[in-house]
Amino acid sequence: MAADAVLELRQQCLKRGAAGIKGLGRTFRIMDDDGSKSLNFQEFEKGLENYGVSVGKDKAHQIFAMMDKDGSRTINFDEFLEKLRPPMSSARRQVIDQAFQKFDKTGDGVVTIEDLQGVYNSKHHPKYKSGEWTEEQVFRSFLENFDSPYDKDGKVTLEEFVNYYSGVSASVDSDEYFITMMKNAWKL
Repeated sequence: MAADAVLELRQQCLKRGAAGIKGLGRTFRIMDDDGSKSLNFQEFEKGLENYGVSVGKDKAHQIFAMMDKDGSRTINFDEFLEKLRPPMSSARRQVIDQAFQKFDKTGDGVVTIEDLQGVYNSKHHPKYKSGEWTEEQVFRSFLENFDSPYDKDGKVTLEEFVNYYSGVSASVDSDEYFITMMKNAWKL
């Protein structure tokens, strides 16, 4: 059954930690040579293989067919990643969006080092205190938490942020606890 295959793929991604689903999304972007934001089956299968998740050819076909809603023999990988994320309540999604808006000081939909200046205090970071790292290195290290391990571009999109927190959300049972955690972490 295709839904079981999607669940198996989700579990394999989540085993990689909070950034597992985001990392698969980054891999798919790399496979998307023409920039169409969609993948044919060969690109999809190669992306799964390159990311190191294995569901087998039959299940990959089932997943692909389930996601190819319009019969175009391609899947939009943003929609695919949305379906791959563990279900999340609207309250959780709302607090994630609020945190991203606070994070994105320039309001351009992408968080960069410039957004962190004056928001994230690097002066208390141990490597900054010891003189090992500059402020920019501390900021870059912070952004890497949300950025994909396979394509570090130093920029965090809302999609990457949501993908990261969907992994965190999957490990927290209570909406109340998740929301409190987010509010405390981001001072919302």
